Amino acid sequence: MQLATIAALLTAPIVAQFLYRCWTNPLRKIPAAHPLAHFTSLWINHVRWRSVENATLQRAHRELGPVVRLGPNEVSVNCVKGGIREIYAGGFEKANLNGTFNWYAFFTNFGSESNMFSTGRNKAHSARKRMLSNIYSKSVITASPALLAQVSTILYDRFLPRLACAFSKEDPGVLNINPLLNAATMDILSAYIFGLKSSSNLIDDPEQLSWFLDLYNSRRSFNFWPQELPALTSFVKKWFRYRLVPEWVDKANMDIEDWTHGMCERAVKVISEGAANVADRPVVYEQLSGALAKEAKKAGEEGRDCRLLAASEVLDQIAAGFDTSGITLTYVIHELSRNTQVQARLQRELRTLSSCISPSSSPTLPDGKAVDALPYLHAVIWETLRLHPAIPGPQPRVSPPQGCRLGSDGNTYYVPGGVRVSASAGLLHLHEEVYPQAHEWKPERWLELEKLDDEKKRDMENRWFWAFGSGGRMCVGSHLAVYQMKYIVAAVYSNYTTAIVDDAGIEQSDAYTAPPKNSELFIRLQRLES
Repeated sequence: MQLATIAALLTAPIVAQFLYRCWTNPLRKIPAAHPLAHFTSLWINHVRWRSVENATLQRAHRELGPVVRLGPNEVSVNCVKGGIREIYAGGFEKANLNGTFNWYAFFTNFGSESNMFSTGRNKAHSARKRMLSNIYSKSVITASPALLAQVSTILYDRFLPRLACAFSKEDPGVLNINPLLNAATMDILSAYIFGLKSSSNLIDDPEQLSWFLDLYNSRRSFNFWPQELPALTSFVKKWFRYRLVPEWVDKANMDIEDWTHGMCERAVKVISEGAANVADRPVVYEQLSGALAKEAKKAGEEGRDCRLLAASEVLDQIAAGFDTSGITLTYVIHELSRNTQVQARLQRELRTLSSCISPSSSPTLPDGKAVDALPYLHAVIWETLRLHPAIPGPQPRVSPPQGCRLGSDGNTYYVPGGVRVSASAGLLHLHEEVYPQAHEWKPERWLELEKLDDEKKRDMENRWFWAFGSGGRMCVGSHLAVYQMKYIVAAVYSNYTTAIVDDAGIEQSDAYTAPPKNSELFIRLQRLES
């Protein structure tokens, strides 16, 4: 009895302090997605561990409004005014001032080498972004002779022949298009970064393609512990000799890093010897390595080896770029294969190009600006990005030290500094007032913009469309992603019609980056009459 009394006396102050903090927390006024959200992060972490976060947030915002509390120190928003405008255009940092929270540190490579995406502080990010933003700008991308030559070679010498090979099989015209699309996006992206001579050729090497995709995709289900609970993951490993993440995941990461490092070394050799062919010019790597060398010289570190830092940067770009574009293209092909009228209309538009993309034609591509200007092709890509965003999950930021107010329509809430706040493309894109019949794939909605008033047009095109994020941290490679996706779709539908053979598991997984649940999408190609 005495022990129980002593225990009660000892724990009473702790409990009282805990309840006091809960009661005085400014976030208590924000509707909570779960009763436990007021007291602990266990609930939202359990949701993330079960891989149902996107669905849970969608339900919570539908029931509770645009601002929802997820934990004692975490808020989700689903609005523009009082939401993404304040957080992302307002330049909220990715990391706490004291460094106790940086969700993006998970994306460092080669040990602890940072990159634009993993950098927690905006100032450091801006400095790195300035090194590359011009060569990823739309004007440079659409007019780049090196990129046009690279894409032309990859489409004519690799991609179209691989499609034609589908007719030599037992079931003519049937193929699993998903890995081929991933191979095409990787080959194009790595060619622009490293030059054609130094880049990947996954289209022509199915064995290496399978090796790479197995390595890359096998790690997805082990992201939770090191990303959400890095301190606990390290503690358990150090003191209990237990790995929450299997050792083979580390080996897979190192294999991917070694593969990338090989392309970096080949690009260095091309730079030193000079590229004999414009397609072999390592456009991105050449500029990045030069800029890093200048930065080191300016800092008085002329002897500094910047190769690992450059490798981390380009690994982040190729990994994010090929994966997201491959996901989007898979859903483009799937939706077009389900909608034959849309497919036919797209094919009619493609025939208006001055030069067609065909194995029987000369291996030259139509001008990048001409392809980019095709309105229906653009509508197909944009509607797929809206309904099937490759990254539908939350993009965490940290509220500034002075705090902020979030919310809209008269329901605003004060959020103190140091709170994890986030928005999600997967939620913003389903706003019915902006995108009527939001759960339906309707490319025509993007052709009807001129009928809308300026306010609604801006809502659709810019404010609520968030496939590439917004603000200073939005995707630096968005123009390259759109460029390559438009050319790949044009190459397919200038030559074939597609129909679904087996799309089991085509539903998007519930994750930050969300590929189909099944990596196989079998379609049947049928050659178009010339």
